[in-house]
This record gives sequence, structure tokens and C-alpha cells, in this order.
Amino acid sequence: MAGAKLPTMAWRNLWRHRRRTVVTLSSIAFGTFLAVIMTAMGDGSYRAMIDKAATTGSGHVTIQNPEYLEKPALKRTIAVSPERLAAILADPDVAGAVARVVGQTMVATARDSRGALFFAIDPAAERADTTLAILGNVTAGAMFDAADSKGIVLGKGLADALGVSLGGKVVYTLTDKNGEIVSGLARLSGIVTTGVTSLDRAIVLLPIGAVRKVLGLAPDEATLVAVFVRDQRKAAAVARRLDASLGPDVDALTWEETRPDLSGFIGMKVSSTVVLEVIIALLIAAGIFNTLFVSVMERLREFGILLAIGFSPARLFSLVMWESLWLALVGVAASAALAAAPLYKLVVSGVDLSSYYLGKKVELAGVAVEATLRAYVYPEKALFIALAVIIATLLAGLYPAWRAGKVVPVESIKLV
Repeated sequence: MAGAKLPTMAWRNLWRHRRRTVVTLSSIAFGTFLAVIMTAMGDGSYRAMIDKAATTGSGHVTIQNPEYLEKPALKRTIAVSPERLAAILADPDVAGAVARVVGQTMVATARDSRGALFFAIDPAAERADTTLAILGNVTAGAMFDAADSKGIVLGKGLADALGVSLGGKVVYTLTDKNGEIVSGLARLSGIVTTGVTSLDRAIVLLPIGAVRKVLGLAPDEATLVAVFVRDQRKAAAVARRLDASLGPDVDALTWEETRPDLSGFIGMKVSSTVVLEVIIALLIAAGIFNTLFVSVMERLREFGILLAIGFSPARLFSLVMWESLWLALVGVAASAALAAAPLYKLVVSGVDLSSYYLGKKVELAGVAVEATLRAYVYPEKALFIALAVIIATLLAGLYPAWRAGKVVPVESIKLV
């Protein structure tokens, strides 16, 4: 009756009622499977949305004037020297960083005029994979090829509203650092289609060198530096490090701060997923509690005999807890086997939702939703779910184990 034999005894006890054990293990495996799939699908969609927002906006981390967030204006610029840019890129978690001038503009043609949001960029510094994803959405014409080019790129909706075709003249009007109204002339070199209707109706891409000349900015001035991190979850840590190292004349903000609409949407969805996972965990725990409690009540006479021949109440308690642990471990292992193939499919191929969307682009919180939804598994989250299931199972076994340890030998041996 040595303590070392308790795991073996517990394992054998589980299979004395094979059907009941299989049903309990199935509930653990299926519940854990649901939790893992829901979490992976959610993480995959949120990851895609955050990266999409970063690459069509101001990055995972934004370096800007401390006053710009509350009072955005083209006069609130920062100096982006080569040394400062190099210091940003030196951070091990930073994948890329580019200076941009961003603000509001009025674009006009002979036919009409519209307000818009402009991004002044250096096409040589931008990359479609880590920075301005819009570069890959040019559906007509081409991106201007130099920072001092005379070209301009418009969103398709905006180009249609202005009635301008490729090569047509477009006048853009800005307010410079001194509050003066200034204008620049460009020719339409390309048209982009991002899939976000509101963005396609209001986006303008301009050469950063030409815009600096119009605004009277220095060659190293910009309204922001868009910083792109290798792992979006490290954006806050990168922002803290950059904020401490770059000096008091700039602020480093995460995407949650610059895109509160997206942050709020994702936070709401994550909270709803957590609630569902808690409900699943409670259902699993209730099933395990029922199984263990019934098992204990059926074996009261057996427990009484064990106590009578020298088993201690503490050892009986440990025996039932070992049964709980075996249920948890086997259930988690079964869920891993059950989830492996579906997860691989969802991560590699995803789910094609184009037929569900009827060929239309769907926009959530100002970000285009991809037609193919892919899962993404963070190992630490999968480990957390597994540990949560094991802990819930052990907690469910506490009362049955305590009840087993409270058996009175004389009374329980009389039971038939």
C-alpha cells in the first residue's frame, strides 16, 4: 500500500467503469478542443486585422510629437535624423520603420473637390510586406517611383468621385506649419483598391519630398515614424523602450492608442471568447465532479475496508485526486490528438468565406476582413488552456476526494 502505488491504483480504478470514464474523457477532450479552436481562430483573425491596420496606417508603434494625438496638425512634426531612425531599427523586436507625413488634405480636379487623408511616403523606403500594404493594392497605373516625384495615387472611390483618369491633373491643398494655405500640383499615376470602402473614398498617397517642399518642412521632418514589430504582442514593450531612448520631444504609442476603435472591437471579441471558454470549463468541471462523486459514493465500503487495513484518510484523498489528474491528463492528450488535423488545416489553408461574403469586401472597425480566415496558435495560450483544464479537473475532484477521506470504517463496511 505504499504511496508510490497510488497512481497505478488510480489508473485501474478509472477503468473499472469503462463507459463512464470514456464519456467523461470525451467531454474533456471535446470541450478543450472547442476552447483551442475558438482561441486559435480568434487569434488568427485579430492578428490579421492588427497587421492590416498597421500596414495601412501608422504601424504597430507610432513615434510622433507628444501633442499630435490630441491635436493632430501638420505643424506638429518631429525630426527623423538617420541616427534616430537607426536607433529605432536597432531594437531587436523591430522589423521596419519609415518616416511619413500624414494629415488632411483637399484634393481637386476640374470636375470636383473632396476632403481626404493623405500619406506622404518615400516609395524606396516602403515595403509591401512590412510597411505600406497599400503598395500591393495598386489596381491601375503604378506607384510614383521617387520621393520628389510629381505623381499622386488615389483610392478608387476617390478617383471616381473626382472624375480623374490616369495622367490627369490633381491639385492638393494643405495647411502648412504657419497656418497658411498651400497647394501642390500632381498627376494621377495610380489607383489603389484596399477593400475598405471608407478608405478607398478618402485615401491619397503623395511623394514625401514633394510634400515637404510644399509645406516648407526640413528634409528630415515628418509627422510620424511608423514602426513595425516582428510580434504584434510586443508592441507595448517596444513602445516603452523607444519612449525611454528617443528623448522627451517624441512619444511612442502603440496601435491600441492610435486605433482605439480597433482596440475596443478586439477587446470586446476577446472578452466574449473568454466568457464562452469559462462556460465550457464549468461544464467540464461539472461533468468531472459528477463522475468522481458517483465513483466515490459507490466505493464507500471499499474505502472503509482500505482504512481498516491501514490506509490513511490522507492516502484515500490522494487516491481520488490521482484519479482526477489521470482524467485531466488523458483528456488533454485526447483533445490534442483531436485538434491536430483541424488546426493544421485552419492554419495552413484557412476557411474561405468569399461565398459567405457574396464577393463583397467586409469592413470591421475600419479594417478590411480577409476572405480567407486562418487560425494562429500561440504556444503559450495552448499551454494555458491545457493547464486551465487540468486545474479545473483537480478542483472538481477536491470534494469527492475529501468525502472519501471522511469515510468511517465501521459504518461503511456494513454497506452492501
